[in-house]
Amino acid sequence: MFDIDIHKLINQFQYNPQEPLIFNSGFFLFIFLGFIIIYNLLSKTHRPKLFFVTLFSLYFYYKSSGIYFLLLLSTTCIDFTLAQLINRSISAWKRSLLLTLSLVANLGLLGYFKYTNFLHEIFSQAAGIPYQPFDIFLPVGISFFTFQSLSYTIDVYRKTLKPVDNILDYAFFVSFFPQLVAGPIVRAADFLPQLSKPTFVSKEMFGRGVYLICTGLFKKAIISNYISLNFVDRIFDSPTLYSGLENLFGVYGYALQIYCDFSGYSDMAIGIALLLGFKFNINFDSPYQSKNITEFWRRWHISLSTWLKDYLYISLGGNRKGKVWTYINLLITMLLGGLWHGASFRFILWGGLHGFALAIHKFYSSLNLPKTSSPFIKSLASAGSVFFTFHFVCFCWIFFRSANMEIAGQMISQITTHFNGQILFDFITGYKGVVFLMIIGFIIHFIPATIEKRAEDWVTQIPLAGKAALVVSIIILVVQTKSAGIQPFIYFQF
Repeated sequence: MFDIDIHKLINQFQYNPQEPLIFNSGFFLFIFLGFIIIYNLLSKTHRPKLFFVTLFSLYFYYKSSGIYFLLLLSTTCIDFTLAQLINRSISAWKRSLLLTLSLVANLGLLGYFKYTNFLHEIFSQAAGIPYQPFDIFLPVGISFFTFQSLSYTIDVYRKTLKPVDNILDYAFFVSFFPQLVAGPIVRAADFLPQLSKPTFVSKEMFGRGVYLICTGLFKKAIISNYISLNFVDRIFDSPTLYSGLENLFGVYGYALQIYCDFSGYSDMAIGIALLLGFKFNINFDSPYQSKNITEFWRRWHISLSTWLKDYLYISLGGNRKGKVWTYINLLITMLLGGLWHGASFRFILWGGLHGFALAIHKFYSSLNLPKTSSPFIKSLASAGSVFFTFHFVCFCWIFFRSANMEIAGQMISQITTHFNGQILFDFITGYKGVVFLMIIGFIIHFIPATIEKRAEDWVTQIPLAGKAALVVSIIILVVQTKSAGIQPFIYFQF
């Protein structure tokens, strides 16, 4: 009666490097429905529930990176064991040695897969020999789970966290699938205490979860994917074929694309976790509304920026060694933060620009200049600050997104010397769909928090049938705007 291709069905469950498992894929929706049924049956248990979710999470990672899910298992075993030994050790030098082993294991793993070819390229150029990259596969999200696991051993070393006694608890924490491959970077101190509590999803948690999943899907699968494929990618591929105005809108488009892509993933991760009874901290807080670069980094990728502050900036000395060293530590932190994003001088430059801007703002803030009492001047200055900060961030995005420095230079040259503003009307009419979604995207981003809270409350209050209808409506929109092939999340490469 039903003509089912068994081999094709089996292949769907196997790793395919061309189709990583992501939240906005039909296959994820299919297996998640099966997962949630079994999860509900096990929700009143403890160990069986943790074991089932851990197995599903490992499968989730297998569908993203194949056999490299063994790296996740090895990281789990190594750091669980080292944390236990650190906690039991009285000797300061033994504790330091064990922490060093954790650092070497995690950063060594990250260094090999992410930076071997980068260092090889530098060496080849210095030696004057042809560069032939090694065939090294970059496991999806390796930077996220290594940083998450490393923070655990550091917290145990600092005696701010007691290690868990059961490796299953730790495996659950490291591999939990909603945030596994693209964050947010969850802290053990925030997450582990939730494991011992009974599974409970309140009406507010369920409503917020549905709301975040819907908004995340809309931002990623509709706005980000559409403007990327139909406009942004074309501009960044060949900036000299387009006017400066089109290049400028390409930069604006990428600023919106990366925000909708990454915050959309975070929204879905947080929403799915809420449906399972777990709470994550917010990872994005309308970052383009920031009035200065320091505020931007309090709002953008919050889990990474706080990780860099707590485990790198403070470890370097923070602001405890005077103003000059404070500025140097900020610069070093952001340079390494840029390198975390990618093995390229473009990312180092991107991080350096942000570090330099953070140092300048910190110096400016220390001057304690007199402030105006005029409400009008304050409002004008506030709007100007948001405008300037947004455009500085956009300028830095050019280096982040461009394939190489030559492309970045071409784009900047087109904007500054071949602007051709008179084609604005033709541009709008030629890219109606792109312009429309960009306007919608920026409206969503700049919408007041009070209105967003009302929308979330409305989703929470509507009956279950209404929530289901909302989800189905979003899925239909995604299908209607879907392009050929799966569009992975940008931060999968990090």
